[in-house]
Amino acid sequence: MKRLSALHWTILAAVSVLAACAPAPDRQSPNAAADPLPSWREGSARTAVMDFVTTVTDPSSPGFVPEPERIAVFDNDGTLWSEQPIYFQLAFAADRVRALAPEHPEWQSQQPFKAALEGDLETLSAGGHRAILEIVAATHSGLTTDEFAAVVADWLATARHPRFDRPYADLVYQPMLELLAYLRESSFKTYIVSGGGVDFMRVFAERVYGIPPEQVVGSMGDLAYEVRDGEPALVKQPGIFFIDDGPDKPVGIARFIGRRPIAAFGNSDGDFQMLEWTTSGSGRRLGVYIHHDDAEREWAYDRDSPIGRLQRGLDEAPARGWTVVSMREDWTRVYPFEGGM
Repeated sequence: MKRLSALHWTILAAVSVLAACAPAPDRQSPNAAADPLPSWREGSARTAVMDFVTTVTDPSSPGFVPEPERIAVFDNDGTLWSEQPIYFQLAFAADRVRALAPEHPEWQSQQPFKAALEGDLETLSAGGHRAILEIVAATHSGLTTDEFAAVVADWLATARHPRFDRPYADLVYQPMLELLAYLRESSFKTYIVSGGGVDFMRVFAERVYGIPPEQVVGSMGDLAYEVRDGEPALVKQPGIFFIDDGPDKPVGIARFIGRRPIAAFGNSDGDFQMLEWTTSGSGRRLGVYIHHDDAEREWAYDRDSPIGRLQRGLDEAPARGWTVVSMREDWTRVYPFEGGM
């Protein structure tokens, strides 16, 4: 064996020292360093969200939250997808009224059916989620839940939004899709808690948001168990069982989730109590309002809107430490189909 010279031993020793001092190789995936929120501009809103996630997921942080307690809840209409010029489920319900009107001449003079037939968006909007449920209950009573899901899926595949001429499910917010993915990658469970009909939302929630149907909480009509042609079925009934809006949102969370969330996202005063209840718990909490202030790319509305009215929440958010996200200032793009700005 060839004897190493003193110079060679010196070089080997130096290399060994450098290797020992070098940082450990990054064993994370190639995408680990990628920006989790590429459609969010640098600013206070993005910082608030990312600081919260960093704090509650860091075992060395005083604000660390164990994985089973990492629950985040999201309103749907106006928070995860658009809600103008009327709630999308209300557009679906109005289409069903028009399709079934020949069988129901009484609807010509009965609200909210009369407004649906006349295209009276103002009256329809004023009825809110209760009007939606009344129409859905009347137009779908007697259908099984599977039959109803098929009707919704067909409508989502064929109906087009009046402004954008796209399927309604295209009008989801790209920054919120990124946020949902970021939270799930940080071991959060993400839930929808919305005034919309639960059977309607469960048709598309998993495909569009990655939220499975069992993590969707919403308003509910009455159901009955029947055996039809020898097969068991759940059949939609005319009555309303539960409206998941305003102060009933925390009630729905307690009933169907069973844990107080540590993060809540909404866009209207109908979400106020959900944010209030979420952020009043102990430990690190996050409350976020999405503010519709971008008339060019989406819509601009808040205090005086019959849909998605945001007045109390806008006034009280600063004192309560809630984050208000400006669509215009904080998002580089709104929808997946548009380019960044």
